[in-house]
Amino acid sequence: MFAKKSAKKIFSTYSGYLFIAPVMLGILIFTLVPMVLSLYYSFFDYNVVSAPTNFGFHNYIKMFTVRGENFYKSLSVTGIYTVIFVPLTLVLSFFLALLLNRKMRGIKAFRLLCYLPCIIPAVVGGLLWRDLMNERIGIFNRILDMMGFEPYTFFNAAETSMPTFIFTTLFGLGGSMLLWLAALSNVPAELYEAARIDGANKFVRTFRITIPMCSATIFYMLVTGVIGSLQTFGGVYVVTGGGGGKDNSLLFYVMNVYQTAFGSGMEMGLASALSWVLFLVIALLTLVLFKTGGWVHYEDD
Repeated sequence: MFAKKSAKKIFSTYSGYLFIAPVMLGILIFTLVPMVLSLYYSFFDYNVVSAPTNFGFHNYIKMFTVRGENFYKSLSVTGIYTVIFVPLTLVLSFFLALLLNRKMRGIKAFRLLCYLPCIIPAVVGGLLWRDLMNERIGIFNRILDMMGFEPYTFFNAAETSMPTFIFTTLFGLGGSMLLWLAALSNVPAELYEAARIDGANKFVRTFRITIPMCSATIFYMLVTGVIGSLQTFGGVYVVTGGGGGKDNSLLFYVMNVYQTAFGSGMEMGLASALSWVLFLVIALLTLVLFKTGGWVHYEDD
């Protein structure tokens, strides 16, 4: 009897490991191994074709000196985008969720329409926006021309590239909207009822009840938003054609890594060093967000 129970327990354990094996192998092969190799290559001159040579910290020094212009430019572009995009996404998706957080006929259809842009792949979305905002043949400038306005430069000028790109990415608010809707549905109705009895208006209820009760969701979207914006690549790669845009106005950090690794020089060692600096920046910012997360309210608190 004991042997039978032991065999059953062993079988159930092994079956569990068998089910998670594909995921674990995927993480090991496609995440952990490349991370270790990139850390190794970051200390060498390596161009993929030939063997790594010249061990040292020269790649980390080079990014601040010889390649300092592109490094600081990409850091600046990514930082500006993150500072503007993350708060803007939080605020706009919140108001969108408030607008759609009501019981009325057809509200689910409106929610679906707001979420649909989120399922469009970054490459497809980039191609669409690039054509729609083409300075000469794009539909947006045709509409402006019909209304009597001058054509807008969109991605064709350094001063308008970033605002245009931020505008295009805001069409992905549907994902954040769903998180807000889930958080809003978990706010106890008794709190709103008590606030109404005390004479609190809608504005007060929003800032004294809704937002504090949704702080865990805000914190989650803040952390993931910062991490995601610092790794912006797919959409901007398509709209710029693999470059950094006019006067490198859209030279995001990951775009700089890509150009370094797969450009004419194929400096994979330097690109690996750049990637690890980005990893450290993301880790540091995430740590700061968690250390300053005392304002977050959890249901168990």
